[in-house]
Amino acid sequence: MTALDPRALRNAFGTFMTGVTVVTTRDAEGTPLGFTANSFSSVSLDPPLVLVCLANSSKNYDAFAGGKGFAVNILSEGQKDISNTFARPVADRFADLDWQDGPAGNPVIGGVSAWFDCTLHSAVPAGDHVILIGAVQAFHAEPTPGLGYARGAYVTPSREVEALEGRTEIMVSALIKQDDRVLLVGAKDGTLSLPESRAGKEGVSATLARLIDATGLRAEPGFIYAVYEDLRRGCQHITFLCEAEPGTPAVGAFTDLIPSTLMDINDPALCTMLKRFADEARIGNFGVYYGNESRGQVRAIAKGVN
Repeated sequence: MTALDPRALRNAFGTFMTGVTVVTTRDAEGTPLGFTANSFSSVSLDPPLVLVCLANSSKNYDAFAGGKGFAVNILSEGQKDISNTFARPVADRFADLDWQDGPAGNPVIGGVSAWFDCTLHSAVPAGDHVILIGAVQAFHAEPTPGLGYARGAYVTPSREVEALEGRTEIMVSALIKQDDRVLLVGAKDGTLSLPESRAGKEGVSATLARLIDATGLRAEPGFIYAVYEDLRRGCQHITFLCEAEPGTPAVGAFTDLIPSTLMDINDPALCTMLKRFADEARIGNFGVYYGNESRGQVRAIAKGVN
């Protein structure tokens, strides 16, 4: 059998849009533990079973695989910060967090879309992960929309819809990634930017398609990655995350989001967004790594003069 490219396989897995959960338990001493996971699924209604996967390399492997049970907390759209906290090596992930013990004794988080408090039904070894199957003892659900995840980025569908409604002035930008890099182009003021344009009468989708066409790349129009008030232009700004196929762009260049590159981005809101994208991509192991280009090299390449 031909060996599979791990990076390509990971990217292919990442095209499947999932929810974002925080899985929690208590260790033998009663200390609350948890980790962020999107490998959650319902298994059975009778009996009620759910599953989630945990890496064999996790320092909390024994507590989860050999414990009495766990809770699955499905995060709501406004809980990205909780997802990031439980995905990073934080000393106390439960500090300043609204949570309490569920009926089965596992930590459940406040404000989530739903939670399932489970006893451990079985732990099944599977490659470099273990499948934790939980028997649901109690659960609760709210109408709050859940936080999504796809292609290494968060998805907030209901907020995206709200952002598009009733807006007459919209700036559209394309966050186009290829493997581990992002397409940056030269702005009129000599700095770097994403490909962007005001949405005309043709609408937001057509504007995004036009931006992608101008790059000369084959890329699928993606989902909304960020929505914010563009104070410099006095309009709403919507950024779409798009995955590009292999190829050289007709404008700009794919670059690493290293600190020196971000210094060449004059728009503070855009710079903050790209920093967040770099952080989230590293957490999910989908994206941006730190390369070796100098600041001058990156600027020259993006402007098409190198």
